[in-house]
Amino acid sequence: MVFQKPEAMCDGGDLDCGSGLLLIIKKNIDPLASGQVLEIRSRERTFADDLPAWCRMVDHEFLGSEKQEQYTSYFVRKGGSADSVASDLEAARGYQWSIRVREDEGLSAKAFSRNHTLTSGQPADFSPKVEAPSAIDYLLTSLGSCLVVGFKAHASRRNIEIDEMELTLKGKLENILYHMEIEDEGSPKIEEISGVFYVTSPSEEKELYDVWNVTVARSPIFRTLQTSVSMNIKFQVVL
Repeated sequence: MVFQKPEAMCDGGDLDCGSGLLLIIKKNIDPLASGQVLEIRSRERTFADDLPAWCRMVDHEFLGSEKQEQYTSYFVRKGGSADSVASDLEAARGYQWSIRVREDEGLSAKAFSRNHTLTSGQPADFSPKVEAPSAIDYLLTSLGSCLVVGFKAHASRRNIEIDEMELTLKGKLENILYHMEIEDEGSPKIEEISGVFYVTSPSEEKELYDVWNVTVARSPIFRTLQTSVSMNIKFQVVL
C-alpha cells in the first residue's frame, strides 16, 4: 500500500502510549494543518492496537502501517477538530505521583502505588538476607531502574540497538550509627552513590555515550539525588 507522503515524522522507539508517546505524537501533529500526515515510527508491539483507537477518539484518521527492518511506520492524517496539545502538555507538567503507606507486621510497612503493593523493611539493614528490602534498597532500585529503563527508551528513539545492559550500585550513609541511636553526632543522610553502568551494543561508542549523557540529564531520580548526594556512576561500553 502506498501512503501519502508525510509532512512530519516522530520516533517513539520502544515507548508505549502510557509512557508519554501520545504526548510526543500530539506535539508533532499539532503544528500540521488539517489533512496533513504524520509518520510515527515505533518498535512497541501494543502500539498497533492502541494507535487506531486513539485516532478514533480524537478525530484523526489512521491510514495504516508499513513494516520496516527495525521498526514499523504508522501514518495518521490530522483531523479538523483535534484539541491543541498545549493543555495536555500543561497537564503533564502538573502531574503529581502519589502513594499510600501503612504499617505492617514487625518493623515493616506496605506501600500502595496504583495497582501494586510493595513491602519494605527497616530504613537500613545490614543482613545479607531480609524478608523485605530496606528503604535504602528501594532508593537505589529506584535510581537504577530510572537509569536502565531511561537509557533503553532514549536509545530506542534514536534507533540504537542494545544487546545487554546492567547497572550495579552501592550506597554509603554518612553515619548509620546516628540513625540507630548508637551515636549522637553526624548525619544519617546518604553520602555517596557509586556504580558502573555496563552496555554491550553494535553501535558506535560515541553514540552510546551521547545516550548516557541524555539519560543522566533527563533522569528525575538522578537529578534529584545529585543536589545532595555525591554521585559517582561510571559508564562502560563492553566490547
